[in-house]
Amino acid sequence: MPGRIEDYALIGDLQTAALVGRDGGVDWLCLPRFDSPACFAALLGDERHGGWRLAPVGADTCESRAYRGDSLVLETFWQTATGAVRVTDFMPHRDRAPRLLRIVEGLRGVVPMRGDLRPRFNYGRVTPWVRRTEHHRVATAGPDSAWLRVPAGVHTFGHDGATRSEFTVRAGDRVPFVLTWQPSHLRTVHRVDPDRELEQTVREWRRWTEGCRYRGPWRGAVLRSLITLKALAYAPTGGIVAAPTTSLPETLGGVRNWDYRFCWLRDSSMTLSALLRGGFREEAEAWRHWLVRAVAGEPGDLQSVYGVAGERRLPETVADWLPGHQGSAPVRLGNAAVGQLQLDVYGEVVDTLYLALRAGIPMERRVWGLLRTLMRHLEAHWGDADEGLWEVRGERRHWTHSKVLAWVAADRAVRMAETTGLPAPIDRWRAVRDAIHADVCARAYDPGRGVFTAHYGGRELDAATLFVVRTGFLPPDDPRVVRTVEAVRDELDDGGFVRRYPPARSGGTACDGLPGTEGAFLACSFWLADALAAIGRRGEAHELFERALASANDLGLLSEEWDPAAGRQLGNTPQAFTHVALVNTAFALTEPALALAPASPPPAA
Repeated sequence: MPGRIEDYALIGDLQTAALVGRDGGVDWLCLPRFDSPACFAALLGDERHGGWRLAPVGADTCESRAYRGDSLVLETFWQTATGAVRVTDFMPHRDRAPRLLRIVEGLRGVVPMRGDLRPRFNYGRVTPWVRRTEHHRVATAGPDSAWLRVPAGVHTFGHDGATRSEFTVRAGDRVPFVLTWQPSHLRTVHRVDPDRELEQTVREWRRWTEGCRYRGPWRGAVLRSLITLKALAYAPTGGIVAAPTTSLPETLGGVRNWDYRFCWLRDSSMTLSALLRGGFREEAEAWRHWLVRAVAGEPGDLQSVYGVAGERRLPETVADWLPGHQGSAPVRLGNAAVGQLQLDVYGEVVDTLYLALRAGIPMERRVWGLLRTLMRHLEAHWGDADEGLWEVRGERRHWTHSKVLAWVAADRAVRMAETTGLPAPIDRWRAVRDAIHADVCARAYDPGRGVFTAHYGGRELDAATLFVVRTGFLPPDDPRVVRTVEAVRDELDDGGFVRRYPPARSGGTACDGLPGTEGAFLACSFWLADALAAIGRRGEAHELFERALASANDLGLLSEEWDPAAGRQLGNTPQAFTHVALVNTAFALTEPALALAPASPPPAA
């Protein structure tokens, strides 16, 4: 059985990622991209579905583990009755083919080791044919091949459907394994020097992290979050996946299992802000360029989610041969959110362009033309009902967050037109902005309770209403804002964390149209900390922020949700949305007056 969600470490090569458990098992790896079929899928089943375990004989879990400095190189330490070893796992930044390297080092005494490599292509469904060459064992099936290079002196043989490696490590020994994926029609594999690859990988991460500009009290957590965001970025295009996994459950045994190996527009402005604040302008520009390419086309065809290269067709299917993580089925591949209407994405796109402009990234005239087209569509459709930020699988509604983000689109478009002088129907945009504002204040506000509700005509709360203060829709000292923040804190509390919205009543469905419950949504806890700080409750904000930070695993990685009762992580991991929120909140609490804008905006290109 796979470990708990928080038992996993992340390694990656900036095009895909692997999850490594405390038992030495690589239980998840998609090749060659984040969204490719997995060749190791034990995370969603068991060892029959593919993985690679490397550990001392008879050992169940490691003594300790850590990343080497500020890198994505994982070091796992094992203590046994006869000695101690270190296993270093990493994926070099890709030049040709994707590679996973595992280097075993003897630290003390004598330790018998065993490795079991079990590739299972197409999400654990296809068992490959394995053959031996002079230097490799090669697993092949259809378009895929995995080449395992084993050093001299290691006894390797087939065992129970796996390639088993047995060897003994003494103090001072170094035993490197290299696993390379490449298309099966290629007949040879490029060989690499493992020690040189390790040195170069550490050096590249060290060089990159030197650019981090955060110097506050949570530097370790912020930098680890930024490293994670870098690891979730698909280097060839700049797209950033929401998570490298699919179908890790929001409730163990439940059906809220989704594929997050894609790029969501809802993350865009917050992601750009985190990268710019963190000092990583190159990644921010790459993300902005990906965004512009992805949304180009008819404005009415704007999707909430795209593939890593901007693909639009991501059909949702079920992998019924996989039992799911600890029995949580179904396992979904693809995401039906591509077919939903989410009006908030217009605000996210325009706000991303606005933040980029403030940071000194020029507004190209072609992009301005695209923005005007998007605004023309939004003018005609901002009053439509939609599925909203949380991608509900029930009826469409007039979600407050969607309307507030539609207001953001109009507001930021006006601001950019005013500062750049680029041609625009600015009076019409101002009128739309004012109309949306008046509509939200009239129809989303419950005067009896003094709060903004999840949707027009409803009474339930939604943590996304915190965007009335996060976006500048209303000033933080407005009594409606203060009461909404307090209500979210009090009524959506879940053991000191924050739910997205109220859970389903017994036997019924929640506002998202699904049965069952879910954990506290970690990004919402960070949002509430932001909002509390904005309304002057900085002590409460710091306390909540620290509590949310403490839900990270031993390596500083955060998933989508947290179960306060069980004290464990839930949902896909590591979650970009959560780490983005952490970075932005850390800056908000450390540098509340941080200005990203130059003294005067740059001219249009």
